[in-house]
Amino acid sequence: QTGLDRKTVRKYLARGLEAPEYKPRAPRVRIIEPYEAYLQERLALFPDLTARRLMREIRERGYEGGYTAVKTFVREIRPPRQTQFERRFETPPGKQAQVDFAEFAVEFTDEPGVIRKVWLFSMVLGHSRWLWGRFCASQNLQTVMRCHVAAFTAMGGAPEEVLYDRMKTAVIGESTDGVVTYNASLVSLLSHYDCAPRACQPYRAKTKGKVERPFRYIRQDFFLGRTFRNLDDLNVQFEAWRAQIANPRVHATTQRIVDEAFAEERPALRSLPANPYSAVLTIERRVSKDGMISVGGNHYSVPDTTRRRTLEVQHHVTELQIFEDGNLVARHPVVEGKKQRRVDPSHRKAPPIRAAKPPAPIGVGRRPLDFYGAVGRRLATGALS
Repeated sequence: QTGLDRKTVRKYLARGLEAPEYKPRAPRVRIIEPYEAYLQERLALFPDLTARRLMREIRERGYEGGYTAVKTFVREIRPPRQTQFERRFETPPGKQAQVDFAEFAVEFTDEPGVIRKVWLFSMVLGHSRWLWGRFCASQNLQTVMRCHVAAFTAMGGAPEEVLYDRMKTAVIGESTDGVVTYNASLVSLLSHYDCAPRACQPYRAKTKGKVERPFRYIRQDFFLGRTFRNLDDLNVQFEAWRAQIANPRVHATTQRIVDEAFAEERPALRSLPANPYSAVLTIERRVSKDGMISVGGNHYSVPDTTRRRTLEVQHHVTELQIFEDGNLVARHPVVEGKKQRRVDPSHRKAPPIRAAKPPAPIGVGRRPLDFYGAVGRRLATGALS
């Protein structure tokens, strides 16, 4: 009748009508307690660090508990964020990739006290959420094209279309009837890979949220709380994080492992063309007195044997080729950033070795001019005859 076990009923009947009393449990030591001060300190410095990132850090310090305890504690000491509900749309495999830049401020340990601005170029496949990116010193057209080529090479193919916001290197303008004009050089590159550009709606950057949202994830889980020697070291660390953390993770929206979803999407991508993209911008540049030419705000060396003051430069996507009278005299990889100098050691001839002066004869030394004057006077008077 009571729904209780018979033994339970007999136990309380034997006690009479006395009501049961429950004592509080003895407090247990929480396994996360030794790490709470560290977590509070990290969140005080970087409030946007994720619980996943913090758990990896305290695991290196000996934490053996689970993720739930870390997540619960982080939620208690960090105020909740205000969120807005958004409509999400999905794209079929191989249909679309999204591209954007995000600005980061960084102080490289090679340049203490100097804050540099760098930009992260990011490309995300819409179906699998597979992520590729590279930190760059500028957002110019050559950088954008180099990053596209590298991203397509890394994913082993190209999507049907690439979605952009109104970045100047992609979208030049739009007519009153809504016809978008794209950068001709970018269109040429995308055509080589059999894909097309697409611009998101004006003032609706969230239509490419698949690439916008990872920027916050990258900033919180990778960028904050790290140190970098220079731009190359930043990209080396980012590539390791991308391959070991970002793409092997379970995506919060799709609830699938990104790398596994990408393995299913990859056959739907356009195959890479047999020949690499080789569009060339031909310009002329004057050789400076120190044997350098300026291209894109950076300086590149030419051989000391160069005779002409004006040379032809062919600007490829990833390489500069310098010609004199139609002959290739120098080639350089394109340098990132501004005011950089690249000198090929083979362009500089070694200075001629000067012959050493013969040593003065033993016993012959320099004498003051007065001595020779006195000798001359005595010769004139015949005193030395």
